[in-house]
Amino acid sequence: MALEKLLPEGLWPVMLTPFTTTNHVDVDGLKQLTALYLEAGANGLFANCLSSEMFQMTDNERLLVTQTVVNHVQGSVPVVATGTFSRDVATNADFIKKIYDTGVQAVILITSMLVEPDESEDILKSRLEAIMARTGDIPLGVYECPVPYKRLLSPDIMTWMAVTGRFVYHKDTSCHSGAIHRKAQAVAGSNFGFYNADTATALDSLDSGARGISPISGNFYPELYTHLLKLYRSIGRTESVNRLHAFLTMMDRATHVFYPFAAKLFLQRRGLKIETNTRIPAETLANVDHIRLNALMDSFKALAEMYEIPLVLP
Repeated sequence: MALEKLLPEGLWPVMLTPFTTTNHVDVDGLKQLTALYLEAGANGLFANCLSSEMFQMTDNERLLVTQTVVNHVQGSVPVVATGTFSRDVATNADFIKKIYDTGVQAVILITSMLVEPDESEDILKSRLEAIMARTGDIPLGVYECPVPYKRLLSPDIMTWMAVTGRFVYHKDTSCHSGAIHRKAQAVAGSNFGFYNADTATALDSLDSGARGISPISGNFYPELYTHLLKLYRSIGRTESVNRLHAFLTMMDRATHVFYPFAAKLFLQRRGLKIETNTRIPAETLANVDHIRLNALMDSFKALAEMYEIPLVLP
């Protein structure tokens, strides 16, 4: 793959999937959500991911969600989507082709779906090779998804993946600055773009060569993250950038509670016309949880005012 095919730097939201009150995919709501990400300055979109409740959807629904997003962006930003939901290589290869036919720029492989927890990285490499052999020249990516279990990659296998020329996207969940640095350096200068899922280590990862970030808090207030990235790329890691990052790091703790329900509720309170239905069971929020969510909203608006960040209105 030529260097001009590099995926762009910046924010890559891990997209939610709105559902109707009858628990069907809300296509109109998904289009509104996609528009919000774009208006907030997202540089790429990861559809059909863990935040999308991909394990709670059928193959047809996964294809519907991905196709809807691809059609709506109309090429304005690249879209990637997950294609592995089985341990079987042939089954995975078949669905990878179907997902790619929706028009995505790359199909994402879930590391923990390819091997069992006790299987070696050599076995993982052999499964990757088998998938590559069955999928032509389809661009691929990997995601260290925490479900069904977290399978982190070593710098060595990432170097090998970069050399193949097939891999263009890596969503990292190391959550450790040292590990991130070693892995980012392993793919430096290649087409294998490194995108960090963790807010706390976001700036450290950018310092190490990451092309962007992909945190779940980007589903609550993507404007703050695109502004952080814009500042970092334009003026470096200044005191002002570090301060904004510190606020985001503290706020990030609140976004992980009752997720993805809380993210849908937050967006609904922002004015997005979606339901809060999730297929992942969610407990009822206690009064104190609503107070915390309100405080998160207040913090978001205060930061937007402090840094003069225009808010996206659905």
